[in-house]
Amino acid sequence: MANKETKKTEHPDSLYASAEKIYPRAVSGLFAMWRSIGVVILLGIYYLAPWLEWADRQAILFDLPNRKFHVFGLIFWPQDFFYFAVLLIIAAFALFFFTAIAGRLWCGYACPQTVWTEVFMWIARKVEGDRPKQIKLDKMPWNAYKIRIKATKHFLWLALAAYTGFTFVGYFTPIDELTLRIFDLDLGPWEWFWIVFYSFATWGNAGFMREQVCIYMCPYARFQSAMFDNDTLIISYNEERGEPRGSRKRNEDPATKNLGSCIDCTLCVQVCPTGIDIRNGLQYQCIACSACIDVCDGVMDKMGYERGLIKYTTENARQGKVVSLFRPRIIVYASALLLMTIGLTYAIATRIPLEVDIIRDRTRLFNETDTGLIENIYSMQIINKDEQVHQYQITASGINGMKMIIKSIDIEVAAGEVLDVPLRLQVDPYDLKKRSTEVMLSVVSTDNPDIRMIEATRFLGPTGRR
Repeated sequence: MANKETKKTEHPDSLYASAEKIYPRAVSGLFAMWRSIGVVILLGIYYLAPWLEWADRQAILFDLPNRKFHVFGLIFWPQDFFYFAVLLIIAAFALFFFTAIAGRLWCGYACPQTVWTEVFMWIARKVEGDRPKQIKLDKMPWNAYKIRIKATKHFLWLALAAYTGFTFVGYFTPIDELTLRIFDLDLGPWEWFWIVFYSFATWGNAGFMREQVCIYMCPYARFQSAMFDNDTLIISYNEERGEPRGSRKRNEDPATKNLGSCIDCTLCVQVCPTGIDIRNGLQYQCIACSACIDVCDGVMDKMGYERGLIKYTTENARQGKVVSLFRPRIIVYASALLLMTIGLTYAIATRIPLEVDIIRDRTRLFNETDTGLIENIYSMQIINKDEQVHQYQITASGINGMKMIIKSIDIEVAAGEVLDVPLRLQVDPYDLKKRSTEVMLSVVSTDNPDIRMIEATRFLGPTGRR
């Protein structure tokens, strides 16, 4: 008996005490509606995008074996990684910009963890019922009814998670082909791995870990405060209006009982997906989903009180100060975001669908031909990034009297083809003024002169003689 009492006493202070399971109550309202719209749009884009067709191919396809990344009418190559890097920087600045204005807008409405968790919780409510029924079911001893309900829920969860993993791989393998091959169990090892891995990651994160991902695993919750200022929108409880809190009858004047507007129904806690009490002030666990605002406004309506006991506000607004939208950090974020977006759009719109790489033979610095000419050997790689065949003409310049030995100066490269062209440059040693001379190799499309690329390389030889 003493041992049992000791365990009960020590358990709350245990470093490894298990987290209490959270059962978020369903909520309706303005913000819940916008959150649902966001879920439908974002999941609609994710699940439907691989099925879109563009010019007889999948519109969005990251073709890793062929090193081509199709995004509608654009084709990107590994050499275009710069654009992806700039896109990531733009995304980071967009996150900083919107966070500085509206707080954790990303977490509450657009984060994949939030989006899939919303769907998984919706499925759980449809199968098990809302919060009270879920709690009752979990406390119930295992029997045929509980097994059937739990099995149904997890079957639906796994089905959605499996389709999520399948869709993810469909961005890298043509999804039509993937569909046929998966029914024949004819997928490659990496395809099986990513489907299974992504499925179980979705099932585990959205079905079981939920708020634990936001609280303990996501670094954004930890450094978001660095982007907040006194004019950043936060979800806040009006303590002056709400306290002291306490229950009362609907038509009873709270002033007669020396009470504030909060009736201490705890619904704001029950709807919170991370299980916090917003009445204790702003906490890093808050993902700004606004569920507490919706449910509190509903309670205020029923009690006949003014809405806004819990609402979006700022620290300056709470203190009666002027709220400023155009403050230095917002201007800096917005300016950087606008300039980078314009720059990236312009760079992609005006990029030349041609890539030329030149590699000089490094086995020997130079060769001397039977006629006494100095020769350098090169390998030219021509990448046609366009969606049509092009004829290219190759020329060399930079040293007087230089000869180019090549199979043909007119080269045909198919759409999306990578062609290796060996060539030799020969120079009379009397035309060399130094050991290393810069030469230019030009590749120009004969059917579209605007498609051209000039690359510099070095020609090595002995010291020239006069």
